[in-house]
Amino acid sequence: MKASSTSSVVVAVAMGEEEPEVLESESNVVNANGNSSNSNEEYSFPVLRFDVSPHRTYHFHRQFITPSNPNNFFKAVKWSPDGSCFLTSSDDNTLRLFAPPGTESDAPVAASGHGDGNHESSLFVADSFAANVVMHEGESIHDFCWYPYMSSSDLVTNVFATTTRDHPIHLWDATSGQLRCTYRAYDAMDEITAAFSIAFNPAGTKIFAGYNKCIRLFDLHRPGRDFELYSTVKDKKEGQTGIISAMAFSPFPSGMLALGSYNQTTAIYREDNMELLYFLHGQEGGITHVQFSRDGNYLYTGGRKDPYILCWDVRKSVDCVYKLYRSSENTNQRILFDIDPSGKYLGTGGQDGLVHIYNLQTGQWVSSFEAALDTVNGFSFHPFLPHAVSSSGHRRFVIPDDGNEEFCLTGIINIIL
Repeated sequence: MKASSTSSVVVAVAMGEEEPEVLESESNVVNANGNSSNSNEEYSFPVLRFDVSPHRTYHFHRQFITPSNPNNFFKAVKWSPDGSCFLTSSDDNTLRLFAPPGTESDAPVAASGHGDGNHESSLFVADSFAANVVMHEGESIHDFCWYPYMSSSDLVTNVFATTTRDHPIHLWDATSGQLRCTYRAYDAMDEITAAFSIAFNPAGTKIFAGYNKCIRLFDLHRPGRDFELYSTVKDKKEGQTGIISAMAFSPFPSGMLALGSYNQTTAIYREDNMELLYFLHGQEGGITHVQFSRDGNYLYTGGRKDPYILCWDVRKSVDCVYKLYRSSENTNQRILFDIDPSGKYLGTGGQDGLVHIYNLQTGQWVSSFEAALDTVNGFSFHPFLPHAVSSSGHRRFVIPDDGNEEFCLTGIINIIL
């Protein structure tokens, strides 16, 4: 038996006749903020159009597949908070940072095409450009997150955190790719225990890390083994059991923190003292992703081998508001979704290679487009431009019919248009 897989990452731009005008007008507003005549004008997010298919601007595939590791594949992708770059994690325990040379809507389209649907030929063309920074971890990467006030022009804030199997939490310099410091947690046997999920608090002063039946809080400015420990289980019976596999903070100063567990539950806590507020039940699989809406009133949760993203009203937290379908019922892979900057739409991938767009005000499906011929495991909107990035790929185990160990994958997958 032999594992086989391939992968690619691309940046997609929502196309339409109105988009260039929207971007130009918004750019003028931003540039005009320094003038007294326009000092009171506010920046508004560009209006995304989903009635037309997006086109590919950048494509990456070949630099990840090497003779020594022909079965490498992507696991996740996230835009940076300042929109200057995006970060990927892959099965080879490597993080790669890509900084597109241009962020305007008229950025040059990759040589692999303008959305002509030719997935097969796209795998054999050169990548748009090489990764700007490459960082290697020692084991499988569980989770990673950007510093919330990250700016590529500020060397102090241009950092992100990662957690990997059997390793402490690492804080990386996104400019140089060097390790800045580590945050170590130890178990009862005084051995290092790894976090399964991590997140910076909204103030950017602490790192919250999820473990089995507990979370640990690390002071960002005090690396080492000092931390605050909070158990999610009370009296060995009540509370949230299982591995804390996902977490998210409310974007508004409500002080709420959502923790997802592999025991199929999501719990809402107070950030300041970790007081349990309430439980959310209904996911069919272990929670793999949680995210608050832009206004902080709703929470969206996704689970492993669960075909639905559930929407919860955190002001009521009694019943699920609605469900958003995605093809994920046959994979253990974590599939990430994202909400656009305006807070009106949610995009999610799936096993069918499609990215589905949903209207969050109505819970109705809006559109979908083919991003790959394989599992789309990551999707992330640009923080202020009509761009999005997707990652795709998953591990396959194939038994050759002739019993020959030399097996070559012939399927063409993972190209977005």
